[in-house]
Amino acid sequence: MQQLNGKVALVTGAASGIGLAIARRYAAEGAKVVLSDLPTSEGERVTAALRQEGFDCAFVNADVSQPGDCERLVEQAVARYGRLDIACNNAGIGGELAPLADYGLDAWAQVIGVNLTGVFQCMKVEIPELLKTGGAIVNIASILGQVGFANACAYTAAKHGVLGLTKVAALEYASQGLRINAVGPAFIHTPMIARLDADDASRKALEALHPIGRIGQPEEVAELVLWLSSPGASFMNGAYVPVDGGYLAR
Repeated sequence: MQQLNGKVALVTGAASGIGLAIARRYAAEGAKVVLSDLPTSEGERVTAALRQEGFDCAFVNADVSQPGDCERLVEQAVARYGRLDIACNNAGIGGELAPLADYGLDAWAQVIGVNLTGVFQCMKVEIPELLKTGGAIVNIASILGQVGFANACAYTAAKHGVLGLTKVAALEYASQGLRINAVGPAFIHTPMIARLDADDASRKALEALHPIGRIGQPEEVAELVLWLSSPGASFMNGAYVPVDGGYLAR
């Protein structure tokens, strides 16, 4: 029996990479899925492809750094499917790479706006709907929510912040039947990382950071997110679970 039959799930940053893998996994387990991403044709294209595979999906353009877009996203999801049971806040950007003293103020604001404020704004409008269904939130953090990474101060700070938001919200809403957890991927073969495929030395250096000897695949993250979203994880709340090939075990 499919784990998510009758459920409605929302995934941000779902036009590619980890977000798309999560949306596909939710749909394969019987959920109706609302995919969201920036307003490009790619989101509509992948959603149409999922529909052709027989999945019940919809796409909503949204920039999670804009509070009005977050409100509209949840409103449209509920208007279409009548409820919301699961939210995966995955949307994020890598941002500028530079030492902290050289890091641009605009670059900082952009990364924090999407990767941290975007998660806050989405949770703020998701939670009232999820409280009606006793649902679950999974926030996509990073291994860099747990450790530092030189020249990535904004990304690292934002992902540490996502873990803080996750823990606080889990404490606030646990007694009302809402579970909120976070996942910490290491380097995953998304379009951003795929650009290194042609650079053999850089790819091997990145792989060597993971004791397992390779970078991860989006589907491997999606499996963990699915479990945290499912009844099988009914006693998981306020947790941070890495999916990192051993990166944090060093």
